[in-house]
Amino acid sequence: MTRIAIRQYSPEHASALAATGLHPTLARILAARGVARATELATDLPELVPPAAMKGIGHAATYLADAIAAGKRLLIVADYDCDGATACAVGVRGLRMLGARVEYIVPNRFEYGYGLTPEIVALAAKQNPDVIVTVDNGIASVDGVAAANALGIDVVVTDHHLPGSELPQAAVIVNPNQPGCEFPSKNLAGVGVMFYVLLALRAELRRRGVYTQQNQPPLQTLLDLVALGTVADVVKLDTNNRILVAQGLRRMRAGRMQPGVAALFRAAGRESARANTFDLGFGLGPRLNAAGRLADMSLGIECLLTDDANRAWEIAQELDSMNRERRDIEAGMQQEALRILEQPMAGLAGADASRFTVSVFNDTWHQGVIGIVASRLKDKFHRPTITFAPGDDTTVKGSGRSIPGFHLRDALDLVSKRHPGMLLKFGGHAMAAGLTVRAERFAEFQEAFEAVGREWLTDDQLARVIETDGDIEDQCFSPEFVTLLEQQVWGQGFPAPTFCGEFDVLRQSVLKGKHLKLQLGRGSQRFDAIWFNHADSLGASAQVAYRLDNNTFNGVTRVQLVIEHAQ
Repeated sequence: MTRIAIRQYSPEHASALAATGLHPTLARILAARGVARATELATDLPELVPPAAMKGIGHAATYLADAIAAGKRLLIVADYDCDGATACAVGVRGLRMLGARVEYIVPNRFEYGYGLTPEIVALAAKQNPDVIVTVDNGIASVDGVAAANALGIDVVVTDHHLPGSELPQAAVIVNPNQPGCEFPSKNLAGVGVMFYVLLALRAELRRRGVYTQQNQPPLQTLLDLVALGTVADVVKLDTNNRILVAQGLRRMRAGRMQPGVAALFRAAGRESARANTFDLGFGLGPRLNAAGRLADMSLGIECLLTDDANRAWEIAQELDSMNRERRDIEAGMQQEALRILEQPMAGLAGADASRFTVSVFNDTWHQGVIGIVASRLKDKFHRPTITFAPGDDTTVKGSGRSIPGFHLRDALDLVSKRHPGMLLKFGGHAMAAGLTVRAERFAEFQEAFEAVGREWLTDDQLARVIETDGDIEDQCFSPEFVTLLEQQVWGQGFPAPTFCGEFDVLRQSVLKGKHLKLQLGRGSQRFDAIWFNHADSLGASAQVAYRLDNNTFNGVTRVQLVIEHAQ
């Protein structure tokens, strides 16, 4: 069951925003996202929450400044997704700008798993580092940090994931989600945390007289990478993250980006001059992630670190090819998953689906793609979903995605407490998590996870709701208004505007066997519309939920409706 709903907003806040000169419809849209004052829309760097508010960051700055002064060898240990790759590139580029001797490694996920494990420490030790710096991982690496300490290697943890019950005994921990941290923006991605560490380190080096305000390294040149990692990791775009993303997009639109980012735009067939969060989340991010999903992320990180535009383009083409391969693998896995789940025993067939959660395993599935398949199944069934692939001989590895109102990591924590020994490890966020389960206990896990779902979820939460911003005036169907919307920073927790209204269906046809192309009418107006991945025709009229998009053809720009749902 899917229904179209209209977001509520404060007329008082909308009026206050409009009084500052904002378009009245845009003011209403922003008010529906909790914006009360125009100051909350500021995107200048001085508006960032100061680094000093983050627990451990002052210690990190002095520690790293001392390490640089002593000529110590730093080694970044990165994660293998887009956030980890961009955090690694920001760390390497930024630390080198600030005078550090720094290299990096990124473990192959299929050999070493996630986080700073003892095995990764042994691999890192071959490079004889004095200090390991983790990016986008490490907060749960109790054993790995202990292994590094035993070898006389200090560890500086920079991470944003939720900590477990025990923190690693690292030399320094910087994580806005660690206990006792009062940093108000808890939604930084791993790349955002690393950028903040660099800001604090630069300030410490200024204090020591190494730099002045006039000759300090320009860390703002890294903001294209910060924006890409932040959007791709689907963290909430609170005010602070919107500043980081807006600054990065501004650099991309002006052509001031790393050669690798420019090459990824080209490979994705996107215009950097019109860069937006959709480009980062659905164009660049998946191509960068493909390396970590199918091989290892070292190729993606090289793309972000090279200053050779030709080399960057070569790598971007390789990443694009990997992404096409990933899509083919994903399509096959998704079809197989649907065959499993549409069996009557799965409890998800028909309109009266009885299960509250989805857990599905196939012994032929690819570990690197199960997260994307989980996301697709979650969208289809609107249930917390975990898909599993074989781990080693005794385990299966899962990747999960959730729906609003169901905190996935907390759910796994409860399963772990109720069934000791079932989960070998787990971690993640409210909306995404990973885990390893003993293979012989997979069926038991399915029922344990389902039990939590039945306790925590209501029928209302299991009904899919398309939230919209209601109807809009005729004059809003203009390229100028669409451009106005594109200039804002939309994303997780600050969703792009979706509208709804009643339209006559004047013409419709199916493109490529799977996309419905329509001409819609309202009064004397006519609109081109497209409903991607939907081939069933509509009746003579429909209630339509849609996004607005500028479609340019032969130099002429017209507004197109991108349909999200129609009934």
